[in-house]
Amino acid sequence: MLFSSLRRLAARLKGRSPQRFLSFLSTGFVLSLLLAFVSTGFSACSVVENGNVVELTLVSNAVTEAAYREIMPLFAADWEQKHQQKVVFNQSYGGSGTQARAVIEGLPADIVDLALELDVEKIEAAGLIQPGWQDRVPNGAIAHQSVAALVTRSGNPKSISTWADLAQVDVSVITANPRTSGGARWNFLALWGSITQAGGDQQTALNYTTQVFENIPILPRDAREATDAFFQQGQGDVLINYENEIILAKLNGQDISYLVPETNISIDNPVAVIDANVDQHGTREVAEAFVQFLFTPAAQREFARFGFRPVDEAINTEFADQFPPVTNLFTIADLGGWNTVQQKFFDEGGVFDQIQADLTK
Repeated sequence: MLFSSLRRLAARLKGRSPQRFLSFLSTGFVLSLLLAFVSTGFSACSVVENGNVVELTLVSNAVTEAAYREIMPLFAADWEQKHQQKVVFNQSYGGSGTQARAVIEGLPADIVDLALELDVEKIEAAGLIQPGWQDRVPNGAIAHQSVAALVTRSGNPKSISTWADLAQVDVSVITANPRTSGGARWNFLALWGSITQAGGDQQTALNYTTQVFENIPILPRDAREATDAFFQQGQGDVLINYENEIILAKLNGQDISYLVPETNISIDNPVAVIDANVDQHGTREVAEAFVQFLFTPAAQREFARFGFRPVDEAINTEFADQFPPVTNLFTIADLGGWNTVQQKFFDEGGVFDQIQADLTK
């Protein structure tokens, strides 16, 4: 499969300008394609030809890797028991937008799990996913959730306790750039919704969000750079981050002080089967079964263990001590849906650009 994938890649690039080719390489796609298949080796590929093994390629955003490392063997064992067929997973993890572009450009994903519904819709618009993908699996294709959390310095010296505290003049806030980071868009919407979903009007939300961004000294490109700025470079008094990232860091032995505001946004990451690819690979049955498996108690438990809020209520109850209650949880639909949100806030000339322009006056 590795060599056939590279041949398809070469065919896609044939005839493109040198500038387009170099731009394509700069996305890191070729490297991610190679890395995605390294773990399977040639022996697995030869077994596939004999029909004893089926390969699935999962392309996901980086924060899911730890959970999927545990979920995939569970599914493989279940599938082999029921179908007498081994499943080998190729895996690629990275930024959601980069992963979506890679799939569109030829990365032969069977399944994607991305940070934003917009990224999956881009793959749909490219003709690789059939319309209605959200309705073909449980829970609108959301297999795991998270919320925004506020990481403070040890002992919380600035006494951060609510979203409102981020607007204080002596508080320095770290978050990534919403124009370049999907995670940062969730952060921005959490700030905005902390006003509008608690009874405030649009102007109050604009004033508050502008004040918070006035307290942001830098805008790293992505969540990883923002985390490094906070922890490695010592910038900021508070970091806005995914709750699951913080729980995973604590599992890895890091001592982190954080809080989860009671008014919060449900960070919903969609999963989808890439129809064009599974039909080409002959993997539709096992790919769809894997996506369905993500909603089983076994998989939900692993998502929860690694910091994601499960969508299975029984598993959510089982892990209740791990997740602080959110009394006012709102969704992207409450803000108008992703198409409305993208146009209003993050397209060129949108609210985020207006805030940046006001801050540079």
